[in-house]
Amino acid sequence: MSQSVKVIVLRTAGTNCNEETAFAFSRSGAEVEQVHVNALVSGVKKLSDFHILALPGGFSYGDDIASGRILANELRLKLGEDIKNFIRDGKLIIGICNGFQILVKAGILPGLGWQMGQEATLFYNDSAKFEARWVHLKIEGRSVWTKGMTGNIYLPVAHGEGKFIPRDTKVLEALSANDQVVFRYCTPDASKPSYPDNPNGSVEDIAGICDPTGRVLGLMPHPERHFLFEQHPFWTRLKHPSVIPAKAGIQNQTLGDGAKIFENGVNYVKENLFCHSRESGNP
Repeated sequence: MSQSVKVIVLRTAGTNCNEETAFAFSRSGAEVEQVHVNALVSGVKKLSDFHILALPGGFSYGDDIASGRILANELRLKLGEDIKNFIRDGKLIIGICNGFQILVKAGILPGLGWQMGQEATLFYNDSAKFEARWVHLKIEGRSVWTKGMTGNIYLPVAHGEGKFIPRDTKVLEALSANDQVVFRYCTPDASKPSYPDNPNGSVEDIAGICDPTGRVLGLMPHPERHFLFEQHPFWTRLKHPSVIPAKAGIQNQTLGDGAKIFENGVNYVKENLFCHSRESGNP
């Protein structure tokens, strides 16, 4: 009997990208469950039952205090050991927009140490306004989430606090030395951007990072909002890429730039965690 890749899409008050994130993983072949954080805290649901933890975008708890701060504190103080064990077990985490803010403020990213102390932040955009636009991203680093991806991709952003700032030069140097910078904002021809190509003023144009294992990824742009080719703002002028076969009554659909990220996550679990389970005799 084949195993299913199980994804938990964590939500709470103010989360509003959970449906799109669940759709992206489901169409990539995973079994997805949307779970309120209180269900994990109370023990009704167990994080250990899943292979991928997804923290979607939105405005958790209305972004009170600072974007992602309250849910970050809940993860750190109430679920810290569960998350550490989840990562140590070789499983995957992705945080998108508000989810990235949560991972950073909980100390899960950049993950340079196990103490879960905050090593960076995501601050108010330099433009002092909410930025909702499409951006070009240069793919770098060595995350399992971007396996086989090269060049640039085109994704939308929608945030008011997206400026990535490392705690100090030591953290910034470590990110570079460890190949943990996964995405940088760039111009359409992949050169160094200025505003609005860098929509928030992030240090060294950083748009997304991973932990030292490459299995925990956080990014401000929204790959789930360009999962389908037709979500591109001028898709009618482009050539159609690869096609997702029909599934459960859904017609064939063409893939957008963000789809490969979700596919990589699901495939990594199949190729690594399932193989390990069979060798160890686990079901």
